[in-house]
Amino acid sequence: MDRNPIMTTGATPPGSSRWEVVAEPFTTPDATMLRRAYYAEVAGRYWKRSVSEEEIDQGMLDFPADELVPPTGQFAVGRLDGRPLACGGIRLLDPATAELTRVYVDQRARGTGGGAALLAALEEAARGLGATRMRLDTRTDLVEARALYARHGYREIPAYNSGPYAQHWFEKDLAPGTSAS
Repeated sequence: MDRNPIMTTGATPPGSSRWEVVAEPFTTPDATMLRRAYYAEVAGRYWKRSVSEEEIDQGMLDFPADELVPPTGQFAVGRLDGRPLACGGIRLLDPATAELTRVYVDQRARGTGGGAALLAALEEAARGLGATRMRLDTRTDLVEARALYARHGYREIPAYNSGPYAQHWFEKDLAPGTSAS
């Protein structure tokens, strides 16, 4: 398969973990597995119970990833030492605004820099599509995600959409000359 690296973490000391984030179609086996894990976690946390395979299937149909393809979007998979453990996507809302979506890091890899690597790669992909700002929405119960965004320069803004699960909205300036994550 042809994978297009959009970001690789810098040099790591011997024995350290290494994240690589690559642009990848959302339909590959790794991307599909990660999108299913993402949906299982966010739905399970929302419903406060385990989610069935049928519910995951329905969620994937209800919230397709069809917009996460060039030239108006991108999906990416993050690999830690070669293992697919993170994913996320962007889509253009307008020529200057990209939206971050489906950001997920497997619980086994949290705290290893995967979220930061994924954000940096997706921000760079958004710039490549011409975006000068990134927006996202998230829920109150996704406290780890909200903390990640705040740590990387995203600030809360008024609602820009009325999504059924949107409770917090964030934005970050991606224009040249602004501070990097």
